[in-house]
Amino acid sequence: MGRARNVLPSYSLHKPTGRARVRYLGHDYYLGEYGTDESRRKYGELISRISSNLPIVDPMAKPKAADGDDPGPSINELCISFWTHAEKHYVKKGKETSEIHCYHSCLRILRELYGMLPAKDFGPLALKAVRAKMVSGDPNAKDSEGKPKPRKPWARTNVNVMVGRIRRVFKHAVENEMIDASVLARLQAVAPLLAGRTEAHDNAPRHAVDQDKIDTVRERVRPLVKDLIDIQVLTGARSGELLMLTTRVIDRTGEVWRAELVDHKCVHHGQSRVLHFGPQAKLILTKYLSADQDKPLFEMTRTAYCRAITRACETAGIERWTPHWLRHTFCTRVREQYGIEAAQALAGHTTSEMTDHYSSKMDKLARLTAAAVG
Repeated sequence: MGRARNVLPSYSLHKPTGRARVRYLGHDYYLGEYGTDESRRKYGELISRISSNLPIVDPMAKPKAADGDDPGPSINELCISFWTHAEKHYVKKGKETSEIHCYHSCLRILRELYGMLPAKDFGPLALKAVRAKMVSGDPNAKDSEGKPKPRKPWARTNVNVMVGRIRRVFKHAVENEMIDASVLARLQAVAPLLAGRTEAHDNAPRHAVDQDKIDTVRERVRPLVKDLIDIQVLTGARSGELLMLTTRVIDRTGEVWRAELVDHKCVHHGQSRVLHFGPQAKLILTKYLSADQDKPLFEMTRTAYCRAITRACETAGIERWTPHWLRHTFCTRVREQYGIEAAQALAGHTTSEMTDHYSSKMDKLARLTAAAVG
């Protein structure tokens, strides 16, 4: 299948005149000198109208402004203020969390389109224009050094999350009295993209991995990866939780070994996380226990572990799955055999609704019930 056409035009250079140009539906719109803040502001306004199916006005028309009216901070200034906060807030053990990279991605698009726009003038249509750029991608995008770096279209659920992050930037600005709360209130009126009612694509949902597919991958990976797969299936642990294990953190005094994690996904919510290892898991862990109490048991990164599995899937020609799918596998099996409360306890979920998200296999129950009563 061919690549989807980029629905939003790109900001480009018209070399003969040195002006910024946008080509849309066979027409050229000139925005002023290429690379200037003013031309990028006009580009953002043009994209906003195109993405909202509004009539296109002359980008070179002078904007109306009241004499002596203070425009307030720009979008760039809001982003800089938020970034100063984010670099301190999204940190664990002195290292940046993945949220930093997520904010970098969505704020890059926001600043490309509306960096010089006064924040008070950023409304629902502008937010929808930013969202449209996420949905369509940009084959002409460049990195910070000006080198080509095409941006692929983002999945619908990811776009909705990214829009929420942009709103959080404005919430931070309201909290610190940089802008009026009415600006944030207008942005909250933008409804999320719904499945089947948008051009944004949806990724295939995660689900439990069939045992034959697990076995196929196990045959094609090295022993360390094979053991990690087996422990995930036996414990339902996240890959990151296993990769941070050390000999010291594992309590081996009882019949069932325990590992109480001091650093995990929900530690900032005040939640605890304990991993439990039964007989089969203990046999695997024993091979990796070390005299160095603080040495990681499994010397591998999350990225390398995930890549080893996905490459094995590609080599075998089977559906691509990742380590986190094994958590679905574990929760599904435990729920079917021991009930939802057991699955919830071992997965470390605070609510049964979260366990439902991972492990619900109601189709099997429906078939069995229909066979009995229907």
